[in-house]
Amino acid sequence: MKKNKFTIDDRIGAIVAEFPKAVETFMKYNIDFCCGGNRPLKAAIKEGELPEDKIIEELNQAYYEFNRKDEDIDWRQESMIDLIDYVVNTHHQFMREGLPVLNELLNKILNAHYLKERELLGRIHKLFYQLRGEIEEHLIKEEKLLFPAIKEYEAKETKEKLQEALQVMAETEDEHDYAGDILKEIRRLTNNYQLPEGVCRTFALTYDKFEEIEQDLFQHIHLENNILFERLKNINS
Repeated sequence: MKKNKFTIDDRIGAIVAEFPKAVETFMKYNIDFCCGGNRPLKAAIKEGELPEDKIIEELNQAYYEFNRKDEDIDWRQESMIDLIDYVVNTHHQFMREGLPVLNELLNKILNAHYLKERELLGRIHKLFYQLRGEIEEHLIKEEKLLFPAIKEYEAKETKEKLQEALQVMAETEDEHDYAGDILKEIRRLTNNYQLPEGVCRTFALTYDKFEEIEQDLFQHIHLENNILFERLKNINS
C-alpha cells in the first residue's frame, strides 16, 4: 500500500508548489490556495466542513497518476487498440479536465493584472483560445473518426478502413503541428514562463498549468505521430 504523498498537515501553498495540478482539487472544493496558502490543509477542510478523506484521496491519486511515466510501457509492442485506449483515457481526459482550469486561472490574472501586463496577457489570452478550440475539436475528431477507423482496421484489416484511417491521420498530424506551434509561441512570449515582477501566486499557477498542458500535449503527440501513425504508414508501404 502506497504511503500518501500529501496529508492534512501540509500547508496548502506547499502542496501546490510541489504539485501544481493540486489546484484542480482545491478549486473543486473552493479551497483558497492563493491568499490562504499558508494554512495547513486541515484548517481549510474544517472551516468548509469538507470531506477530509475524499480530498486526501483525490490529491494523492492525482499525484501518482500524473507522475506515472508513459515510457514504463513499450507502446511499440502493444496493440494499436490498447494504445488508442491509453491516449483517450490519459491524455484526452487530461485535456478535458485541464483546459477549463487553465481558462479560469487565466481569467483571474487578466482581471488582477491587466492594467500592468495588458500587452502580454492580451496576446496570451488570444493564443489560449485558439489552442483550446483546436484541441477540443481535435479530441472529437480522433474519438469519432480516426480511432474508430483504426480499431476497425485492426479488427478486420480491410484496405478501405486503412485508407480511411490514413486520410484522417494526415489531417490530425497537421493539427498536432498547429497546437504545438501555439504552445511554443506562448513559451516564447513568456520567456520560458518567467514571471513578471510583483505578480501574485495565481499568476505562477497559470504558468505552471500552461507547462503541464504543454508537457502532456507533446507526450500525446509523440505517442501518436511516432508510434501509432508510423505503424499505420508502415502497413501501407
